[in-house]
Amino acid sequence: MIQALSYIGFTSPNAEQWLQFAPEILGLEVAPRGPEGAVRLRVDDAPYRITIHSGKTDELAYLGWQTAGPAALDGSVAALKSRGIEVHEADRDLIALRPVTDLAWFIDPFGIRHELSWGLGTRPGSFRPGRPLSGFVTGRGGLGHVVLFVPDLDQAQDFYDTLGFRLSDRVEAGISLRFFHCNTRHHTIALAATPGRVGMHHLMLEVKSLDDVGAALDLCNQRGIPLAMGLGRHTNDLMTSFYVRTPSGFEIEYGWGGRMIEDEANWDIRTYDSGSIWGHKVPETAPRPGLLRPFKAGV
Repeated sequence: MIQALSYIGFTSPNAEQWLQFAPEILGLEVAPRGPEGAVRLRVDDAPYRITIHSGKTDELAYLGWQTAGPAALDGSVAALKSRGIEVHEADRDLIALRPVTDLAWFIDPFGIRHELSWGLGTRPGSFRPGRPLSGFVTGRGGLGHVVLFVPDLDQAQDFYDTLGFRLSDRVEAGISLRFFHCNTRHHTIALAATPGRVGMHHLMLEVKSLDDVGAALDLCNQRGIPLAMGLGRHTNDLMTSFYVRTPSGFEIEYGWGGRMIEDEANWDIRTYDSGSIWGHKVPETAPRPGLLRPFKAGV
């Protein structure tokens, strides 16, 4: 079913700030602007994978999931409809706004919009990072991973099972988290239990060199850009990373060295009592999660 996180979109009143933040701090390439001035960003040879639309509030607008092709897309749609989820076929105007050949979309039980697609375009050898950089780990692993806040962890896990995600492991450290994979990346999505609230915590971008992480951290410190967590290494996916607050209220985990699930048949699902082996300290001045709102069922 789902193969990877293909693309992601946000709304923000601070979309223009990404024109500096994305290339100079993260090393992303700024792609040609989208309709109504949407900021489009590249991490690899795809035309773009991150879009920041101008809006009155900071919001996660949509998650774009990659399927293998038309048959896989149809199968995913059928599985969702069997669960009573209303799925919409995209019209030509919507498809023209995404870097894919075809897509369908739906709203999950928590009000988050998802787009199932196939045919992500590429222009081999065309990616030019915004600053000196070894590049980002994408390919079959997709854009990276996202961590969502959900009001009901069991309901959310049941829903993502329908989409073909498999449990990687759990963390129980003051907050309950579950991590799920759909390719060899340790996790493509993680869910954090926040009763009565829903939203997004971060998008992870993985670079090919630890030095790239250090260079980005230096730039954040030099420019006084707020960190949500300092440098550290996670227990479960072994990512060495830090978390920086973006102009649009969510965090980017900027990391290197993430664990892979190469042999799923022999993968050992574990529960960890800490999220980090070392580091990832939260500064006293760390911003509170920005993309978090009250959840009301049926609204």
